[in-house]
Amino acid sequence: MPLVTTKEMFKKAYEGGYAIGAFNVNNMEMIQAIVEAANECRSPVILQVSAGARKYANPVYLRHLVLAAAETTDIPIAMHLDHGADFEICKDCIDLGFNSVMIDASSKPWEENIALTRKVVEYAHAHGVVVEAELGKLAGIEDDVNVEAKDAMFTSPDEVEEFTARTGIDSLAIAIGTSHGAYKFKPGQDPKLRIDILEEIGRRLPGFPIVLHGASSVPQDQVAIVNAFGGSMPNAIGIPESELRKAAALAVCKINIDSDLRVAFTAAIRKHFAENPSHFDPRQYLGDARANMKAIVKHKIVDVLGSANKA
Repeated sequence: MPLVTTKEMFKKAYEGGYAIGAFNVNNMEMIQAIVEAANECRSPVILQVSAGARKYANPVYLRHLVLAAAETTDIPIAMHLDHGADFEICKDCIDLGFNSVMIDASSKPWEENIALTRKVVEYAHAHGVVVEAELGKLAGIEDDVNVEAKDAMFTSPDEVEEFTARTGIDSLAIAIGTSHGAYKFKPGQDPKLRIDILEEIGRRLPGFPIVLHGASSVPQDQVAIVNAFGGSMPNAIGIPESELRKAAALAVCKINIDSDLRVAFTAAIRKHFAENPSHFDPRQYLGDARANMKAIVKHKIVDVLGSANKA
């Protein structure tokens, strides 16, 4: 099936009270795990490429892997640039064949954010590509995104109408309490989303698709496996999945998930080598990693996103 844009995906998700999973990809096994899970759950899916993935795997390789995945299924798949830092990166990905891009100018002053975002929108829309932008700042670290907790800020509902009108974006990433990376909150803390902000933004932008970044939940069973076989991941917790489900039932149409996948991938490889120290065939240990990650993706689709049987 050819790649599709997120416009129709988000319209159905908004009306249906669920969200589409936007899963970060870095190699073939990750793409296979995500698409196999989505296909078995009959869920639309977004495969997204970060700055780190582009440096590691080359966007040309990733694009062809995503296209190959789309040929193996009839579920809707979109290919998205995650956290495009400037116009040139967004343009390069649009020219390469991505059908969705994010321009992240949230660290810039208000007028600069609007001007840069509008420039990307004009180029993208001329090429049939949709655009996501961001208001507010999420704390945490993910590839080239690094915001200290003291610099994080919630999205102001008072700004969203002007921003979307002046930029012409197709979806908006907001900051309501999620955080990039695996080490989000310490045990004993009570992380919650600012659902009140989300509800107010939904009132200001009726029908407009909202995006949550930094929404991995750090599966502690997977962390335990990593640590049982030589790892040293500290105890940490993420936003409870019940909070994410609330958001998906409201205006949130896209939820980004990355760290959960990396932890599951690593846990399976560590476990494999601990139990099979003489193995050297990548197909063996990467096969285990793919299977473990696939199980995590299916759980997210069914129990968190609510997008099963929505393809």
